[in-house]
Parts: sequence; structure tokens; C-alpha cells
Amino acid sequence: MKKFALVTGASGGIGQAVCRKLAQNGYSLYLHYNQNAAPIDSLLQEFAEYGGEYIPIQADLSVHGGYKKIAANIFSLDEIVITSGIAHYGLFTDMTDRDAEDMLYVHATAPILLTKELLPKLIKKGTGSIVFISSIWGQTGSACEVLYSAAKGAQISFVKALSKELALSGVRVNTVAPGAISTNMMSGFSEEEILGIQEDVPMGKMGTAQNVADAVQFLISDQASYITGQVLAVNGGWYT
Repeated sequence: MKKFALVTGASGGIGQAVCRKLAQNGYSLYLHYNQNAAPIDSLLQEFAEYGGEYIPIQADLSVHGGYKKIAANIFSLDEIVITSGIAHYGLFTDMTDRDAEDMLYVHATAPILLTKELLPKLIKKGTGSIVFISSIWGQTGSACEVLYSAAKGAQISFVKALSKELALSGVRVNTVAPGAISTNMMSGFSEEEILGIQEDVPMGKMGTAQNVADAVQFLISDQASYITGQVLAVNGGWYT
């Protein structure tokens, strides 16, 4: 029997890596994206050899009610992986009301409401897994990324609380907290800044999207069947 996973933000660097990992492990996928359709088209061509079902879903999670467009296109479902997000870098005192609203809606409100909408499908099966991609800053906080840190921290608190509520249902809820990962989200940093980050990381290098995807695969696998409500840090020992 086919297993289906929803990956939100599938067009992003981490989202693409997660989709590849799950497709390679036999999953059929719902690939959510907003504006960047090109990576989704590439993934669909790449996955043609696997023989699964791969269903793209376009939806803007920054728009109120946008998550309902995803939910309406989900039928069979076994796993939910939330990778979608936006970045905000700057002084907290310079943020606008819109900055705050968008950051919290995209990272917290929309994924929480989407999870609520889809949860009955997992509970009915008595099995399944939900994984949020949070951030090291959701654990420790970061200057000049206060909004982002707050939103990612909200994800971690949601995961911890929901995991307790669902523990007897057979549905597990966990989060992956990446550190410095080499994706397009790092494109705003100069070469000097990136070198400085690498020097701060005990392992001396940045992580890859594949490192995060491996952690996701582990958390949804039977090998993690007794793991719920946890934060799996993928950060090379940074800020631990």
C-alpha cells in the first residue's frame, strides 16, 4: 500500500531535499509550493522513475485561509512535513506590523491550522508522523532575527504540546532544528560572514539540506517509533 506524505515548502532547498529522500524511500508526495514552480517541475521529472504519485499543490500560506487550498487537495495521508517559511533579518525596532503578522502567520498560524485540518486523516489510521522544520534560533534566539526566532520557537512549543495530546492516538509529532545550512536562505550573507559562521560551528562547516532530510526520514521511520515531542538538532554542535 502506498504511503503519502505532504511536504510544504517543497520548492525550497530543504523542502526539495526532503522530497527526494521520501521519494527514494517509496513515498508518494503532495508537493506544496507558492510562486517557485520550476523546482517542482524538476522534481516531478526526476521522480518519474520511482513509480509513485506526485501531486503539486500551489498555495500561498501568507494569505489568510491559504492553507485550506492545500487541505482540499489532500486525500490519503500518512506523514506531514512542514518546511515552508520566510526569513527576516534586521533590528527588532525596525520591524513593521506587517513583518510581524507575516512571519507569525507563515511559520505558526497557517501550519497549525493546516495540521488541525489534516489531523483526522492520521488519527483515523491510528498511525502517522508530523515533523516541523524549526531552527536553532527557535531554541536559542538570535539578535537581528528576533521575529524569526519567536516564530520558530512557537513551532517547537506547538510540537511539544501536540505530541502529548496525540500520544495515545498513534500519531507522533517532532521537530528538526537545523543550524547553519547551505541553502539559498544564506545568500544574503557575505563570504566573510559565512566563513565566520563556519569557524563558530564546532564541526567547522555548514550543514546541507541532505543532512536535514536524513533527520526527517529518521523521525518518520519505524526506527523512531518511540520518539515524540522531541527537537532533533542538526547543527554541527553549534550553540549546544
